[in-house]
Amino acid sequence: MKLHKRSFTGIYRKGKINPVLFLLFLCTHVSAQFGEEIIIGKRYTFHSDILNEERGYLISLPDSYNNAEFSNRRYPLLVILDGNTHFHAITGMAGYMSKGRNPKIPEMIIVAIQSVDRRRDFTPDKVITVRENNTGGGDKFLDFLEKELIPDIDTKYRTDSYRILFGHSLGGLITTHAYLKEETLFNAFIAVDPSFGTWDEEIMDEKLESITSNTFERFLYIATANWGKRNLRNRDRHVRFYESLNSKSEGIFPGKLEYFENENHNSVALMAFYNGILAIFDVKEGGE
Repeated sequence: MKLHKRSFTGIYRKGKINPVLFLLFLCTHVSAQFGEEIIIGKRYTFHSDILNEERGYLISLPDSYNNAEFSNRRYPLLVILDGNTHFHAITGMAGYMSKGRNPKIPEMIIVAIQSVDRRRDFTPDKVITVRENNTGGGDKFLDFLEKELIPDIDTKYRTDSYRILFGHSLGGLITTHAYLKEETLFNAFIAVDPSFGTWDEEIMDEKLESITSNTFERFLYIATANWGKRNLRNRDRHVRFYESLNSKSEGIFPGKLEYFENENHNSVALMAFYNGILAIFDVKEGGE
């Protein structure tokens, strides 16, 4: 480290170096060189008895969380599936949207679940294939979220009772399945280009027939991407599913389906989050 003569003023006197001042100088100099860390979250491990395994998750707290002025404030909970993929982008977007004089959304506590086995955890139904597979663990995974992890988060952090589930692709499939369940801890759902490949008309109709009025007390946002001819079947299933829900709703259906002409399956996630979270809080603040 090159130290300039001017820097030694007050440190070097009469051929001797004051050790205390010199150490303070070094700490200040090193801090100025390397900067201050910006921490957007922390990673934790949770043992799930339901899944019989350790599960990692990332958590990001709002900027105001540790401010004494807001010590009594409670925050909505956003749960992100495939957290290792989406955590950084969504925490950045949510933070940006909740700042300023006229924030678009409230600050939220964000929990991002790191994936272990997506085919097992994100498929609500057993997929019959020639080779044996471990699909169909979706309900077990949702039990882990709702009976183990979220209650634990609620005891450790100042969450309020409003919870949002975000999932993309297969994560969007299990998000949609959670929306249809008679009982759930979640109030709103963002399903980004959900993979409906196993939901043909017969299976979809069975699921739609089993829903109760509880489903229509929640908000559902579905984003569908443009894959060209390759994804026509999946997109058609999104439209059919949404229109079926709309027809079954006795009042105004609390949901939105949005098609992204210029986005593909991989690029659509962040834009869908932005539009989806806006739609959720527009409805919530409107009292619907």
